[in-house]
Amino acid sequence: MVYLEFEKPLEKLHSQLDKLQEIVEDGEIDMTDKIKELEQKIKKKQKEIYSKLTDWQRVQLSRHPERPYTLYYINQITKNFVELHGDRCFGDDEAIVGGVGMIDNQPVVIIGQQKGINTKERQRRNFGMANPEGYRKALRLMKMAEKFKLPVITFVDTPGAACGLEAEERSVAQAIANNLFEMARLRTPILVYVIGEGASGGAIGIGLGDRVFMLENTWYSVISPESCSSILWRSWDYKQQAAEALKLTAKDMLGFKIIDGIVQEPLGGAHYNPEGMAKLLKKHIKKQLKDISTIAIEELLVQRVEKFDKMGEFETVES
Repeated sequence: MVYLEFEKPLEKLHSQLDKLQEIVEDGEIDMTDKIKELEQKIKKKQKEIYSKLTDWQRVQLSRHPERPYTLYYINQITKNFVELHGDRCFGDDEAIVGGVGMIDNQPVVIIGQQKGINTKERQRRNFGMANPEGYRKALRLMKMAEKFKLPVITFVDTPGAACGLEAEERSVAQAIANNLFEMARLRTPILVYVIGEGASGGAIGIGLGDRVFMLENTWYSVISPESCSSILWRSWDYKQQAAEALKLTAKDMLGFKIIDGIVQEPLGGAHYNPEGMAKLLKKHIKKQLKDISTIAIEELLVQRVEKFDKMGEFETVES
């Protein structure tokens, strides 16, 4: 297991636990009581650490290399999932994955950003930073969901949209804007979950929905802390201060009414218990699908537009 800097006290405890378990496996001594005592100590230390996380530490958790990504959740919560490829225009962008699957007896279309679980795959998927064809593929699948009256579920996890020359040549900004326009009037329910990083236009390109939720240790912002620090202080050294100033955590977003709720993670974070996190997420999705299915589509569209229309605060000043 990979331990972040603030998780180092847990590394020592887990190392001791592994040694005790090795002794038990060798059949030398009964260490049951010692193991239980150490497990309790680990839980206590976890509660101590994760109950007072800073905004920057939550950003770090959202990027944890062992944190589950979109495809993990899809494989855990669906059956008979069929991935669909290509935008029918340019190509297939592997930074965004999507397809049709069953959540118990409910067919759904699921779309999400996929970073990759190793170096080679991360490079192939461009670290979850989608090109225009990725967003156009996502929209193609949403239109298919609309045609067959299937609910859409999107998983947001990206450090931003692709920002290279080729992405600009193929109009990445236009692709994102078009997705927002079409999602606002898509005649089928849309659930959005931020499962990791939710950065800038890369996130909102699949982030407009009837209900928007964030996992506990995720962030959602117009810019990453590092980029914000680079712009304001001409250095990445102030990323922690930037994270605090940006108010980018799930708790902040709920307070600003940008999201509709927070999905709690297992003690220690999603990476500590991926299977448990997948079960919590599936349970949450099933409840939301049940609730939203009772709303007529015309009323749902009105609520969707009003939801985003009310975001932000402003005042009119007479000149």
